Amino acid sequence: MILRAAFLIFCLIGQGAVAADDPASAARAASQQLETATVQLQSADSARDRVKALTETVRAYEAGLAAMRDGLRRVARREAQLIAQLQSREDEVADLLGILQTIETSAPPVLLLHPSGPLGAARSAMMLAEVTPGLHARVEALKRDLEEVQTLRLLQQNAAGILQGGLAGVQQARAKLSTAIADRRDLPRRFTHDPVRTSILISSTETLQGFASGLANIVEGEIAESSADISSQRGEVPLPVQGLVLRGFGAQDAAGISRPGLLIAARPRALVSSPTAATIRYRGPLLDLGNVVILEPQSDMLFVLSGLAEVFGEAGQVIPKGTPVGLMGGVTPEIGAILSLSGDGAGTDRTETLYIEVRLHDTPVDPAIWFRTE
Repeated sequence: MILRAAFLIFCLIGQGAVAADDPASAARAASQQLETATVQLQSADSARDRVKALTETVRAYEAGLAAMRDGLRRVARREAQLIAQLQSREDEVADLLGILQTIETSAPPVLLLHPSGPLGAARSAMMLAEVTPGLHARVEALKRDLEEVQTLRLLQQNAAGILQGGLAGVQQARAKLSTAIADRRDLPRRFTHDPVRTSILISSTETLQGFASGLANIVEGEIAESSADISSQRGEVPLPVQGLVLRGFGAQDAAGISRPGLLIAARPRALVSSPTAATIRYRGPLLDLGNVVILEPQSDMLFVLSGLAEVFGEAGQVIPKGTPVGLMGGVTPEIGAILSLSGDGAGTDRTETLYIEVRLHDTPVDPAIWFRTE
């Protein structure tokens, strides 16, 4: 049922391709992604395989739902434009219908009578013959507009139920993903963290910098060496979550506070993934930053991700690129809010924020140096 609901969403966007070509293309791509994930999920024997397949399923749902939101909003905009055009032409439409009704209901002998006699009647007939094609063309244009409005309204009515099914489907997929990640035991580890030392470090530090500087003290034994190097990915590392950059490196917020990182606006419950292969150095609540995931993509470099509602994985694990590390918070909006044109195009549906800080040799650097932020 989950995958079927998503497939119906993609089909619906395809039907609305005239009004939303780009969302239709995105939905078709997500549909293919979903089909691939379905095959992987059916053949997944290990927890790692299930995590990979469910990750692709969630991403396909998110892509398809985003495309559907975009497509339906374009549909709503088109409907509003047509209605406004029809309302502005009410007088013209009324006159046009009156003329056509007169032509259709008048008896032929009456149409042939003219005060100027046969010559005037002939001239009137010639004028009517020239005007009639234009009248019919205007009638056909009006008919097409009215039919399009009717089709768009029917599209939106059918979409509400399908969208609801898609939202339920992605929620179930996220829950299954969380369970699969908790069951996964086959990832390599570089160290074992000590929960007592971790608690002591958290209670004894007041800043992110202080905590990051003390990460080496929360492990049992030694940290295995790593030869990982992402220098070739400089400027091309994808953002951990699909979103919009709200504030850049060092920019001040409304309270005048500046932070050495990026603030990304994301949709509620969006999936957050590791942008590169990395070691999880810490995950959990920290200071006033909410849930935090600290990733080490290479020695002496940290990616700090904060503001998540849920975090996945365990400290010490080495995870591949694209591995889910958490979910954004918030509540999925109701159908009416999703389809509303209020704030359309302004990113107002991205109500959650993810903070990204990059630390190199224990010093914050501009994340835009590493991440692809356009």
